[in-house]
Amino acid sequence: MDLAVFDLDETLICEDSTSLWLRWLVSQGFAPEALISQEQALMAKYHAGTLSIEEYMSTTLAPLAGMATLTVEGWVRRFIHRDILPRVFPAARERIDWHQQRGDTVMIITASGDHLAVPIAQRLGVHGALAIGVEVVDERYSGQIYGTATYREGKVTRLSDWKALQQDQRFERTWAYSDSMNDLPLLAHADHAWVINPDASLQQEAQQRGWEVCNWVR
Repeated sequence: MDLAVFDLDETLICEDSTSLWLRWLVSQGFAPEALISQEQALMAKYHAGTLSIEEYMSTTLAPLAGMATLTVEGWVRRFIHRDILPRVFPAARERIDWHQQRGDTVMIITASGDHLAVPIAQRLGVHGALAIGVEVVDERYSGQIYGTATYREGKVTRLSDWKALQQDQRFERTWAYSDSMNDLPLLAHADHAWVINPDASLQQEAQQRGWEVCNWVR
């Protein structure tokens, strides 16, 4: 059995899940419109490789601080149905199916919060998700994160820790799928790296390393 790990944003889906989530919150009146421009400025840092993930998560979790988990779970279900499922790349679904037919374990690994990533993984029918831990205190979101963030090298750390806990599973090979230079450590860690819709820098890196390059479209 192999392990297949898929980045979420712009790999499984054609946009960024947290950006979409914030737009949904604003559209429902649950967050101020100014949050969208704040998040876009932080995403520019992400694409430049200079983002502080702690700053990003603090900013984007602010609307949930003090909110009951059950309330947010209801919001997330509606959000996934409206804004995530229609944006899944058909080729991504095919690739997930290919791995599952082989008997592989399929995971999402993402720098999104686990309040979004875990239910998205459930709706996509994969084994689970490794995501940024979003703190809950007394059944309410604190607006803070905890643990090692699944961002850049942190994805490899969290994946290695997760694999070490799978006492009944010994994976022969690891497959990794991502669109982002920020996931270079994850792609380099895998036995089989697939690069999805890369920018010029990642395209060049993939060609030099002999990685598979795919162009997935909606």
